[in-house]
Amino acid sequence: MTDARGPADFPYDTRLNLLHGPLETIDVQAIADGVTHPWFNQTLCQVNGAVVRVGVIRGEYHWHKHDHDDEFFYVVEGQLLIDLEGRTVALVARQGFMVPKGVVHRTRAPERTIILMVENAGIVPTGD
Repeated sequence: MTDARGPADFPYDTRLNLLHGPLETIDVQAIADGVTHPWFNQTLCQVNGAVVRVGVIRGEYHWHKHDHDDEFFYVVEGQLLIDLEGRTVALVARQGFMVPKGVVHRTRAPERTIILMVENAGIVPTGD
């Protein structure tokens, strides 16, 4: 179920630059309000060896996995579906879920959804 295409082959607006440094206030709602792309992902800040990203998403991501990295998803607003081999996890606002390394998955949002993600700073978002 994994996809062999590279990051440039996907229709996502993924921004890996750090938007904020230490001691800065991060206004997630203001960022989300400015998003028009159906699948937007912005790195907010780095915490030790991990990054926190905001996603403003609608539609589906491709099937993929991360061989060396876990991912944590937290729903701020909307609904996030995480498809795993054999089941789907449905999350609503104020719920989170961790996908361990090596697990094939894809995320979907039936409506505009705002999520936070915590993952290793070196992760390739589209998968290994």
